[in-house]
Amino acid sequence: MTIGVPKEIKIGETRVSMTPSLCRRCVSLGARVLIQKSAGLSAGFTDAEYRAAGAVQVSHAAKLWRSAELILKVKEPLPAEYDLLQDSQTLFTYLHLAAGPALTKVLLRRRILGIAYETVEGADGSFPLLKPMSQIAGRLAIQVGAYFLQSQHGGSGVLLGGIPGTLPGHVVVVGAGNSGAHAVQMAAGMGARVTVLDLDTRKLESLDSEYRGRVVTLMSNLANLESCVADADLLVGAVLIPAAKAPTVVTNEMVSKMRPGSVIVDIAIDQGGCIESIRPTSHKEPVYKQHGVIHYAVPNMPALVGRTSTQGLTQATEPYVAMIVQKGIEAALAEHKGLGRGVNTREGRVTYDAVAKALGYA
Repeated sequence: MTIGVPKEIKIGETRVSMTPSLCRRCVSLGARVLIQKSAGLSAGFTDAEYRAAGAVQVSHAAKLWRSAELILKVKEPLPAEYDLLQDSQTLFTYLHLAAGPALTKVLLRRRILGIAYETVEGADGSFPLLKPMSQIAGRLAIQVGAYFLQSQHGGSGVLLGGIPGTLPGHVVVVGAGNSGAHAVQMAAGMGARVTVLDLDTRKLESLDSEYRGRVVTLMSNLANLESCVADADLLVGAVLIPAAKAPTVVTNEMVSKMRPGSVIVDIAIDQGGCIESIRPTSHKEPVYKQHGVIHYAVPNMPALVGRTSTQGLTQATEPYVAMIVQKGIEAALAEHKGLGRGVNTREGRVTYDAVAKALGYA
């Protein structure tokens, strides 16, 4: 099997889909690994390390895509990469197709076997390849939010932890899943006042027990959302339904009642975002103001910490990549039902129910 590892081209992307360690393992299992020159540099991995691990370096992306039967990426292909896809090729990456109708059409036309990291399931029904990036995004949401709250960046000038004699900043996290729980952890660790809202009482009970009342937990209903959003210094949108378009939970009207200079970070932007006033931004231009509120919605937020993110992601993907190399793609999908759940497109059809519903396919 020939695996192709292209350099990511999304603005500000620093991650790479294969570390030298994973490369060495794949080569030892009999795979031929083609990696684009300087693909790992932004994550701190040199070309020499990949050569030592047995990879063949390729200067031009087109040659790599043309030669590989399995393309291993971090982010979904961008329009500049659409023509590089080869008919019936296998693509293993974050796809987020519910928010990508144009990409979906390309994958169907090319009959791509598209395996999405975000829908691969563990034996317990969890999403092991989504988990590490959700954890990082949750933690970064607080770090980024605190930065843009600073007066020099147009923020309200609130220090999340406060000082003795002043109120700490109020962090409101909507969604108590993986990313939301890690946002809560970071915010509480910084000494902020933290409120988390969710529809799942079990998640709220777990957080209440963990923080012993230091975090306010509320059911996510209209009255609670209106009250909390209006009082938030930093609002984190963390409502995510795997593979489906994120529901709009926070309305424009709610955002308009926030204090000027408050900050919104929408972690769910990969799936369309859960805040009505949100639109995707980039690492080059990460924020914009609407209703006097700073909005941050960078889809590849974990690229801010490329080395940590690469290590976290590849540790999670390694068992699946190794299985594909050892058994072949078809046998691996047949034997591992959780990996099979990762298939979103195949032979010109959408094969994942939530994506099909979001985009109007059978």
